[in-house]
Amino acid sequence: MALDYGSARCGCAISDPTGILAAPLSAFSPPEIDEIAKTARDREVDLVIVGLPIGLSGEEGEQARLTRAFANELGEQLQVPVETYDERLTTAMATRSAREGARADEDSLAAAHLLESYLASKESAE
Repeated sequence: MALDYGSARCGCAISDPTGILAAPLSAFSPPEIDEIAKTARDREVDLVIVGLPIGLSGEEGEQARLTRAFANELGEQLQVPVETYDERLTTAMATRSAREGARADEDSLAAAHLLESYLASKESAE
């Protein structure tokens, strides 16, 4: 499962059992840790990826700090690993997908692109 965390909304996406396809789910608005953790447990996920907002220069700002705190808090509620992963350009990709007719909200589309990127990186590392 991948999350595109923001203080007002948290996009969500999940992969198929093979770990090949990523599909957006409904966003959490507002992002409630208990509700997100329940979704992860209900969907029996074995890993949660939280998009880490890193600037194009590679610097982390206040939102990255808040995202790390969110990921840590979520990890305390789950029995599966919660990792952060660079989310650069996923918002732009989500905007393009929405313009091309994707029906999910942009936050969840960003989460789906994040998950696709993460899955592709794991596949290429093997």
